[in-house]
Amino acid sequence: MAAGAVKLSELVAAPGCGRVFTEPPVRPGLADCAPTGRVRLDALARFVQDIAYADADEVGLSRRAAWVVRRTRMRVERFPRFGELLHLATFCSGLGRMWAERRTTVSGDVAGEVEVVSLWVHLDPLSGRPTPLSDEEIAMWGESTAGRRVTARLHHPNPNGTEDSFPWRFRATECDMAAHINNAAYLQPLEEELLAGDGGELESIDVEIEYRSPAQPGEKLVLRDGDRRWIVSPEGETHASLLVATLNPS
Repeated sequence: MAAGAVKLSELVAAPGCGRVFTEPPVRPGLADCAPTGRVRLDALARFVQDIAYADADEVGLSRRAAWVVRRTRMRVERFPRFGELLHLATFCSGLGRMWAERRTTVSGDVAGEVEVVSLWVHLDPLSGRPTPLSDEEIAMWGESTAGRRVTARLHHPNPNGTEDSFPWRFRATECDMAAHINNAAYLQPLEEELLAGDGGELESIDVEIEYRSPAQPGEKLVLRDGDRRWIVSPEGETHASLLVATLNPS
């Protein structure tokens, strides 16, 4: 699929200096995989958000702020498989006044190879409003950015006269501790399409998702226009948009 006019978020290389955080390998289980054994996109998103929290927690900064994801690009060169040991490494690749960019690599011990970049907004844990990063946070994660600055600007267009659609329902069990639908669940409608098409077996994919407004459990609508998707409420509020830049069946 063509990427259209929207430029995808940059996947910068690993830093020559600064903090790079790793954890013991993750082994995808039965609930993480499609019937073919391919690890699903929403499972990969959960792994990525969990290591981001673990990075902050290890250095005692996990309670200083609430981080909310604004945009994620996931480029899967080769999908990890069921039972494959996955090695995750993450680092800060850019800073803004009230947001930061995080790069994560997922490498399998057999074939899996995934590159992810996410933009996270830095929120005050009490007010829930964006707040500047602290000096301690900048000191911890700033060196790996090599001075690279990022913005929180969204790039995807709004839906405009899209008629192709299908219904979707978010469940209460998909809410996270912020009391709204977790970001990983927004990839499930795309997975539903993939699974309905050819059983979900893919070699690679490059997808970017932007989060517009938090969703609550209930009925939604997924609008489709070529390589674009929008998850909207029945009233027309856009919760998220997706751009599927490449899709290669195996």
